[in-house]
Formats: sequence, structure tokens, C-alpha cells
Amino acid sequence: MESMQPLRSSATRAIIVEASLLNCELLEVAFRRKARAVTVVATTCKSDQALGLIEKHKPDVALISAQLDGGRRDGWRELLTELRSVQSPPRAVVLLASRERELVIDAFRCGAHGVAFRDEGIEILGRCIRAVHRGQVWASSEQLGYLLEAFSRSMPAHFREEARLDILSKRQKQVVRLVAEGLTNRDIAAQLRLSEHTVRNYLFEIFNRTGVSTRVELVRYYLHDLQNQRDAAD
Repeated sequence: MESMQPLRSSATRAIIVEASLLNCELLEVAFRRKARAVTVVATTCKSDQALGLIEKHKPDVALISAQLDGGRRDGWRELLTELRSVQSPPRAVVLLASRERELVIDAFRCGAHGVAFRDEGIEILGRCIRAVHRGQVWASSEQLGYLLEAFSRSMPAHFREEARLDILSKRQKQVVRLVAEGLTNRDIAAQLRLSEHTVRNYLFEIFNRTGVSTRVELVRYYLHDLQNQRDAAD
């Protein structure tokens, strides 16, 4: 279903993929009334329609319910995975009904950039969507702990042993820390009083030195280095 809400140029453009038409309508009305920085460009309760709407409207963020089911896909997990096949895919936020540990891990493992909860209210959900649009990862420290533990179990032993930041310069370590805090390149440049071009160069060198290829992997690398430091201090 396509939204009739007027577009605002400064707003984050979002698609809602919910479990029912009623949920779609309730969220769209709530965003229109209270979350002015988010514009809903389309809604659907059918996972097999979502990709077509995403390709048509090119939203910034896809809000996907973890209660989504039906269609020819295996619910929200497969939809998240298939977003990678879309040209210029939106960043994804998964809307969860519970804070169950495995659900949070599954959401990020399947490609989510943030998780939100139904009991948090539309204002917080709007902030989550805006933050994810800006390139941040939306998760609490407890949820990041879930990911760290899960990643520790699945990553190769040699990576666990070698993940350390002492191979980086002081400035590179500062960049890594700010990336882990969810800052964009522009935010990092402003905080360190550098150009965005310089920040990109730092990240390129950091990726080369650490052997990672994405910001998410870099955050994991950073978290593992912190854990290694804590283990060494105990």
C-alpha cells in the first residue's frame, strides 16, 4: 500500500513491513502525528510484496516486523537477507515484540542495522529510524553484549587471539572508537577536526591493517580487543 503522506525533504523516508494492515495503518498514523522527521512512503503486510515496493520507492530505512509471516518467504529473516539483492538497499530496523536474546542476535545476523521494541513508543522508534539512516547501529549495551558473545563463539580462534588495536596509531584508534560509538564519517570528521576525506583514508588504512572489510566487522574487532584487554587485566 502506497502512502499518501506528503513528503518532507529533510525527513527520513521509510517503508513499513508489518504483520497486518491494521498495524501498518496504526504506525503510519503515529508517524504522521508525532514523528515528523520520518515520512512513510509505503506499507505492506506481505513479505513477497516488500522488495517490489522497496525497489519502486527507494526508502532510506525499512522497518520490518519480527512477527511478519506468510507469503513465499520464510518471514522477516529471509526478507532481511534478500534486501542485499536490491540496488542501493535501505538500512533495516527490526521491530521486536520481546527482548529475547536470540531474536536480537538473529536480527543483526540477518542484516539489521538496529532493533526497536513495540513497547518503547513512537518517539523512540522515530529516533531509532533516524539514527540508522545516519549510519549508526541502534542497540543497547546489553544487546551489543549478546552480539559480542555470539560472535566470540562463531569466529575463528586465530582472529580471537589476534584482535588487538596496538597495531594502529593513536589517531586510528580514535577513529575506531568513534565508529564503535555509531558516529558517521561526517560526525567523526567534526569531532576530530579533520576532513571527511581524511577520515575515509584513515578507515581504508585501518581496514587494511586489521583485515576487516566493513564497519560492523570493525566494531566487532574493537569489542574483542576491549575484551582481550579485560581478560589480560584479570
